[in-house]
Amino acid sequence: MNIFKFFYNGILIIAGCILASFGTSCFLLPNQLSSGGFAGIATIFYYVFHVQMGTTILILNIPLFIIGYFKLGFKFILKTIFATFLYSKFIDIFGTFNFLVHDRLLSSIYGGILVGSGLALVFKTNTSTGGTDLIAYISQNYNIHIKMSNIIMLIDIAVVISNLIVFKELEIGLYSAIVIFLIGKMIDIVFEGINFCKIIYIISDKHDEIMKAINLEIKRGATGLYGKGSFTKENKIVIMCVSKRRDLERIKSISKKIDINAFIVITDAREVYGLGFK
Repeated sequence: MNIFKFFYNGILIIAGCILASFGTSCFLLPNQLSSGGFAGIATIFYYVFHVQMGTTILILNIPLFIIGYFKLGFKFILKTIFATFLYSKFIDIFGTFNFLVHDRLLSSIYGGILVGSGLALVFKTNTSTGGTDLIAYISQNYNIHIKMSNIIMLIDIAVVISNLIVFKELEIGLYSAIVIFLIGKMIDIVFEGINFCKIIYIISDKHDEIMKAINLEIKRGATGLYGKGSFTKENKIVIMCVSKRRDLERIKSISKKIDINAFIVITDAREVYGLGFK
């Protein structure tokens, strides 16, 4: 790893831990809301046993650090220990601030956005903040067919149910579900961006005319793929065009204007790299 990437990853980890811990301490914890995982368990310990949340998170992660060292390697676990320590310590630091939002809906929204954004920055460096995602990494190492998302979801559900039992308020569980949903969405946005594109497949005997019109009128490239009909056994040219959403209706309109019988399929493209895109 070159020195620039080392410092860049370090900055991302620190920034991510600050965001996530701020969202946890200033929005979720004061309103007894859970983000699932070890943070949710630590919330219960905070209110029942009056133990600092960050301290609980660190203690719960110690066995995972030991197992992770043998299963995931020294480099990964060292970064994870660093990120988990920062996350835990910043939670306790921000916990001393008198920054309370008593509206649980607002707290679940802003808390979920901040925690999700922070965790995503940490994940982009191939690092974990411990807890459920570290359990998922270790479990997948034992069995590569286990889906990490399934493991995290099951643990989060169990933690939220525990919060419901302890605090005896249905609203806490419902708002916590919003938090967990927003965390997942923010991670997707940070990783994939918000400028989703579309892939358009067009099957038409007038493929040359349609591709020419897309090039001239939309100023967008198109590619002709060779295909063969399974029923007719005829060779076909399948037009593939990657487009921004704003151009979608124009491409459909142009295609139908040239060939009313054109067969069009539209699907999502999460990330696109190359000329005219990233």
